[in-house]
Amino acid sequence: MIVQQIIFYAFALVMVLAATMVITVRNPVYAALYLVLTFFSAAAIWMLLEAEFLAIILVVVYVGAVMVLFLFVVMMLDINMVPLKEGFIRNLPVALLVAAAMAVELLMVIWSKSRFGVDLFPVPPPTPAGHSNTQALGELLYTNYLLPFEVAGVVLLVAIIAAIALTLRKRTGIKIQDPARQVRARRDESVRLVKMKSEKPQGG
Repeated sequence: MIVQQIIFYAFALVMVLAATMVITVRNPVYAALYLVLTFFSAAAIWMLLEAEFLAIILVVVYVGAVMVLFLFVVMMLDINMVPLKEGFIRNLPVALLVAAAMAVELLMVIWSKSRFGVDLFPVPPPTPAGHSNTQALGELLYTNYLLPFEVAGVVLLVAIIAAIALTLRKRTGIKIQDPARQVRARRDESVRLVKMKSEKPQGG
């Protein structure tokens, strides 16, 4: 048990430090790499809680797909971060005040002996042999949390449709492609044959 606690606090410390670096570094590429480290640390903590399915999904989906796409977009766009950080110093006192309030609340939750105390959340007992974390999560989603799961699916579907509609809307001054017109293109519309008389080279 002591070894598990040491591993937990080690990954938790790495995750907090990496999450802090995400919002403090100037280079967006470095911020994305620190976010990858944060995801890996969170996945390791979930593995300690025997939530293997969630840990693998976090690594495969977020680290393997979302963050790679994010890095690709950041590198291709070459975003100028100077205008985005112009008001950072001006809003720093408010940010520090909010951060301090959140830290105090977290400490109250951790050290309080009331109904929010840590005594109500002991270390979970080890699961028996043959236990499937994926099966247990699926049974819980499709029984007790079926309505929230379906609502989340509908919200994501609406977000996808809205993103496609905003992308395909016609705007002035922007060049767009018409796939139907490209498919209907014929050879005589794009290629022109020109007949020219041959000329003898000079001095020949």
